[in-house]
Amino acid sequence: MSLPVFKVWLTSGWEGNPGEVWYVPGEAAGEAVAWCRLDLPDLENRDRAFTIPVVRPTARRNGIGRELLRHAADRAAANERTTLASVAVLDSAGDAFARRVGAKPGLVEARRMLDLTKVQPGQFARLRETAAPAAAGYTLVSWTGPVPEEYLGLVAAAFNAMNDAPRDEGWEDDIWDAERVRERANRILRLTDVRGYSVAALHDESGEMAGLTQVEVDPERPDWGYQGLTAVTRPHRGHRLGLLTKAAMLEWLATAEPKIQRIVTGNAASNEHMIAVNETLGFELHPPGWQFCEIPVAAALTV
Repeated sequence: MSLPVFKVWLTSGWEGNPGEVWYVPGEAAGEAVAWCRLDLPDLENRDRAFTIPVVRPTARRNGIGRELLRHAADRAAANERTTLASVAVLDSAGDAFARRVGAKPGLVEARRMLDLTKVQPGQFARLRETAAPAAAGYTLVSWTGPVPEEYLGLVAAAFNAMNDAPRDEGWEDDIWDAERVRERANRILRLTDVRGYSVAALHDESGEMAGLTQVEVDPERPDWGYQGLTAVTRPHRGHRLGLLTKAAMLEWLATAEPKIQRIVTGNAASNEHMIAVNETLGFELHPPGWQFCEIPVAAALTV
């Protein structure tokens, strides 16, 4: 992350959930040897807290990670949470730490990357054309930046479609409405100079937003694109809308963001449908991915 993006995440999280930030000071003024943000969901999953404890490599194996985890668990308990969830890069020091403290492994998210320098001219236009016959009766719309007012409710329905994507047992559905989209979605776009691009498929007959894909570009790293949500609502699946919207997005970015060389995305390793769409577009597996895990707050208090 660039510093502006990191600042927004650290201080208010991706969706504006309440949270706390703690750090362990080092010997030098202004130095931190370890830190964590404790995310405290306030709309759903209010029995859970989420944290990623971070310890500088030179300070590891001194008990700081365990102390930080115990402190996070103590704060989670104070906020009436019973489960502490986290995520670590696969086969990293954090992954090993999670296993040592007894965290239960959950969903694995595989990372894939699209190298745009390898893409043949016209490739995305051809893919869009192959998807178009199955998508008859749908119209593509696009916008930059936060969601326009006229699409807030429609985007909420697309966000809600993510509730049947693979996830760990015990997580509640996120319920989005227009107000929540307005206040909590696209916070990075509102609070930084990050540029956001959205392509949606509207159903001509009903006016419903049937599919949506989003990509963000950080001006401090203009050679990278970061894939956000891609969703197709259940009544409109089977019309190749995922491929259609993503191919249209990549065509758009070729002119709107000519410096982009790579786009990175993540999918649950079990999400075969979206993985197939991404691989059709040219995304290739780019390990390591991410390992989600969780531990009861009561157990984390005594690690």
